[in-house]
Amino acid sequence: MKKLIIIILAYSSLSCTKAQEKISASAILISNVGIIDVRTGTIIENRQVVVDSGKISKISESVSNAESYTTTIDGTGKFLMPGLAEMHAHIPQPSNSNPGIVDETLFLYLSNGITTIRGMLGHPSHLELREKAKKNEIVSPRIYTSSPSLNGNSIKTEQEAIEKVTAYKKAGYDFLKIHPGIKLEVFDAAVKAAKELNMPFAGHVPVDVGVRHAMESGYASIDHVDGFLEGLVPQSANVNPNENGFFGYSFTSLADVDEIDNLVSLSKDNKVWIVSTQSLFERWFAPITADELLKEPEMKYMAKSTLDNWKRRKAQYTETNDFSVEQWEKFNEIRKELMFKLQENGYGMLLGSDAPQLFNVPGFSIHHEIEGMEKAGLTPLEIIQSGTINPAIYFGNENNYGEVKEGLSADLILLNSNPLNNLKALQDISGVMVRGKWLSKEAIESKLADIAIRNTNK
Repeated sequence: MKKLIIIILAYSSLSCTKAQEKISASAILISNVGIIDVRTGTIIENRQVVVDSGKISKISESVSNAESYTTTIDGTGKFLMPGLAEMHAHIPQPSNSNPGIVDETLFLYLSNGITTIRGMLGHPSHLELREKAKKNEIVSPRIYTSSPSLNGNSIKTEQEAIEKVTAYKKAGYDFLKIHPGIKLEVFDAAVKAAKELNMPFAGHVPVDVGVRHAMESGYASIDHVDGFLEGLVPQSANVNPNENGFFGYSFTSLADVDEIDNLVSLSKDNKVWIVSTQSLFERWFAPITADELLKEPEMKYMAKSTLDNWKRRKAQYTETNDFSVEQWEKFNEIRKELMFKLQENGYGMLLGSDAPQLFNVPGFSIHHEIEGMEKAGLTPLEIIQSGTINPAIYFGNENNYGEVKEGLSADLILLNSNPLNNLKALQDISGVMVRGKWLSKEAIESKLADIAIRNTNK
């Protein structure tokens, strides 16, 4: 009997040792955290989340041998959600005069919990950058990149359109970027080639194309709510479409808001996602002054030369006789109604701010975009979905990211309060995880301080 007891104890000890050995040295435990279910808006309380090899390997109510984890992050009283996607981002090109610009920009996105970016003006260097991010050779959000711009100057003929689309597909870009100025027949040739090559396209709506034909042609997304205000102008107004001004601003008084529902239905019928970039219209093209915007804390992360350029360009648009605060207010109200109805009855909204455009600092601008969406009437859950599960669905990657779920990529934000109650909680970050790499709040603040110093005299 004594010998049997010894054998049992030895076996139990061996089993415990094996259980401990199962904990990888690289595994990270996030303990006692509340998980935000971005599909339902519920909180799954007091969970233990294990991350290893860049994936969420386990979510449970309890874990054994918690003390055996090399890295443990205390999530008590905190909230864990998937990283955000910036669906209208810009990535700088390499610069000899500013060699750190690309790395700094990518980190600015990460510092605000953005773990996926859709680059909207592609460059050959971005293809290499995308692969480095995929292989974790650089600290970066996941990258999707558009082609270089397809516009009225880059594709002037149908043949040129076909050649460019074919070349960009062969080069490996994720999708085509459409800019203004393309003639209708050239656009149709580009679309035909893109569909034959299974190449998505997204972006602006050229005036000659019009928003109805654009949606019927199968845009993956229309950004800036471009073309929609022009689409509200009755044909009887007999306007020159090229006199539309800033995203239709000049046609504000002619817009028939009763036509909004028809345009929204068309977006749903043709499965066209919408990226509002509302922050552009409440910061760049808005009555707020450049001097007021320049006082915002995040401006210290941009070079002085960039800020000076932003101030100069803003003046060209809003400090002229053509800009009226009263007209802008009506213009913005129409935009907000479009956004609300596109969320409620359209195909879906994607979170995107168009950074770094005027006064939109990468990463930080996403919070201005969120505020704009909230002003338009979207709920906190709808806005969170626009930056998490919706982008995953858009890219056909629901099984890879977009939720806090076992087996998915460990792209996570740890928050100090619940964003479903107040979206400003998204600015109160305890840390960010990108494909399993943990960036603590302290590490983020240290890196941001370095970026601010480097940009002081640029």
